[in-house]
Amino acid sequence: MGTVELPVVVGVDGSDAASDALDWAAELAGRRGLPLRVVHASLWERYEGYIPGTAADRPAERLHSEAVLAAAAERAGRRVPTLKVMTDLAADDAVTALLRAGKSAEALVVGSRGRGEFASLLLGSVGLGIAARAQCPVVVVRGRPENVRGAMNRVVVGIAERERPGEQEPAPPSAAVAFALREARLRGVELEAVHAWRCAGPEDHARPGNHARPGGGRGGHGAHEEQGASEAEGTHATQGTPAPQGARETQAGRATQGTREAQSAREAHEWRAAELLDETLGGATAAGLPPVPVAHRPVEGSARKALLDASAHADLLVVGARRRQGHFGMQLGLVNHAVLHHAKCPVAVVPVS
Repeated sequence: MGTVELPVVVGVDGSDAASDALDWAAELAGRRGLPLRVVHASLWERYEGYIPGTAADRPAERLHSEAVLAAAAERAGRRVPTLKVMTDLAADDAVTALLRAGKSAEALVVGSRGRGEFASLLLGSVGLGIAARAQCPVVVVRGRPENVRGAMNRVVVGIAERERPGEQEPAPPSAAVAFALREARLRGVELEAVHAWRCAGPEDHARPGNHARPGGGRGGHGAHEEQGASEAEGTHATQGTPAPQGARETQAGRATQGTREAQSAREAHEWRAAELLDETLGGATAAGLPPVPVAHRPVEGSARKALLDASAHADLLVVGARRRQGHFGMQLGLVNHAVLHHAKCPVAVVPVS
C-alpha cells in the first residue's frame, strides 16, 4: 500500500500578502511533487448556514468567498501548470480552519500582514497564531521581494545548543535541519547553518570565582561575587585612599589573567559552536539525507541578531520550535517571535518534538 501524499496547504483571503503566499506555496508543492490545497475561511458560512440552491440567490458574502477561491486556483495553475489544485471553503475563523487543515498537511503557508511600510514589518495575528500552534511546518511569506522570489540562492537554518548530539554517535537531524536540507537540495542552492554563541568578557573573568558557563552567556553577578570583588580591592580602596603597591600589582595581575581567561573561553566557545555545526550536519548525512553545499557559520552574539542578519541574504530562514505535549498555548520562544516579525525573507517554523 503506497504512502499518502499530504498536500501543501495555503490560506488565502484575496489580499496581496495572500497572493504572495499562494505563489510561494504553489512553487513549494511543485518542487515536492505534491498537490496544493487552497483554503479560504469565512465566518459567514458558520453563522448563516443556509445556502440557496441557485447562484442568483446566493448572498454577496458567499459569492465573494467562491470568487477568492476560484481566482486563487487559477493563479496557482498558471504559476505551476502541472500542479493539482484543490479548494476548500471553511466555515470557521482563519486560525482554526488552517490549524485543522495543517493536521494533514506537508506544510502550511500563510502571508504576512502588510499595509504600508511600518505594518509590513509586523506579522498578523493569523500568521502568529498558526506558527505558534501548528503540528506541521509553517512558512510565513514575508520580507523583501527579491528574497521572496528566491534571488539569494541560499537557505539558512538556525542551530540551537540543545540540538547537540551525544558524545558517541551523531544524532538524527532535527525536523528543522531536515526541512532546510531538503529545501536547499530541491532548490539547488547552498545551505547556511548558523549557531550563535556568547561568553563572558574580561571584566567577568577578573572577578574571583566567576567563569564562563559552558552553555554560553555571561555568568550572573551574585551577591557573593560582588562581596568577593570588594574584599579583593582592599579596605583602603573602599575608603577612597590609594591602594598599596602590592594591592595594585595584584589587581593588575588579576585583570591580565581575566583577559587571558576570557580569550581562552572565547576560543573554546567558538570551537564548540563549529563542532556543534559539524556534528549536527554529520547526523544528517548519517541519516541518509541528500548532501548539499553547506556553509557553517558560528556567530558570536545573540541568536536573534545572528538570524535576522542572515535573513537578509536568504531565500528562506528555517527555525525549530519545541512543542510541549499537553500545552495548548503559544509555543514560539522569543527568538522565533522576533524573526517572524522582522526577518527579511520567508520564515519556516518547524515543530521539534
